[in-house]
Amino acid sequence: MATLEDRLLGEKLQYYCSSSEDEQSSPEDDDKVDEDQGASGSNKILQDAAIDCGSKELQPWEGSSTNTGPKGVLKDWRNYKQMETEKRKEKEKERIQLAKKLALTCRSHLEDEKAEAAQNEDKDDVDSLLDAAVLESYIAQRMQEMMEQAKLNCSVKFGRVVHLKSTEEFLKAVDEEDKKVTVIVHIYRKDAAGCDAVSGCLACLAQDYEHVKFCELSATTAGLSSKFVVNGVPALLVYRGGLMISNFVRLTDSLGDDFYATDLESFLVEHGSLPDRTLVPASCIRSSAADAGDDSDVSLDD
Repeated sequence: MATLEDRLLGEKLQYYCSSSEDEQSSPEDDDKVDEDQGASGSNKILQDAAIDCGSKELQPWEGSSTNTGPKGVLKDWRNYKQMETEKRKEKEKERIQLAKKLALTCRSHLEDEKAEAAQNEDKDDVDSLLDAAVLESYIAQRMQEMMEQAKLNCSVKFGRVVHLKSTEEFLKAVDEEDKKVTVIVHIYRKDAAGCDAVSGCLACLAQDYEHVKFCELSATTAGLSSKFVVNGVPALLVYRGGLMISNFVRLTDSLGDDFYATDLESFLVEHGSLPDRTLVPASCIRSSAADAGDDSDVSLDD
């Protein structure tokens, strides 16, 4: 036990224990010690639990929650209502589509009269088009428009046979001509069978097909082989845009030694080298060669 002097001097002898004090401790003191130990033990448990919670890592949310609180219930209710709304919209669309398929179309009496009048009008138009006179007039009009357009596209006119005296002139006549102009070159040899007939026919065709360029070139001047000079003439070479589109070697095999301009014209039309004049209305065909004979300069000399 501390004396009065010790207490006045401030010496804390209560921190020091002695055998006498331990032996004289009361039951109340023992209860107090037990309470202190219990409090310290509970604090230690709480600290250990806090350490355990801090050591665990937070896991990412996987789309579902086990929260059954007010927030979790409200979220689930909203998702449910959204799904119900989407299902209701889909059913409504399906119902509308089914109604459109099963709906019976009906028209009023006025609409029926209008439809009948339109059908009668279309029928009258078809009947008028089937009329031979109307068809002929329409075809003539369209052909006239096409011929005028062709003349605008090809304003160059020849109307005679061009005699080529060298290979340079031949290349110039073929390569430097307008791409829309058809160039027909006659390869000939003097005194060869059929060459004079071809020359005379080209002179006539040149006046009828003013937009086609007809030329003549001697086989010897062109530097062709002797075999071709003997067996290949008369020959026609057809060019357009600098490219050969047709070639006819030894025409006498197809037309014979003597033939007319109409025979050669039919032959070229059949092979697509000349346009077919029979498909052009009479009003679109140019005047005969006799009307323009004075204006055309046709020469058959080399």
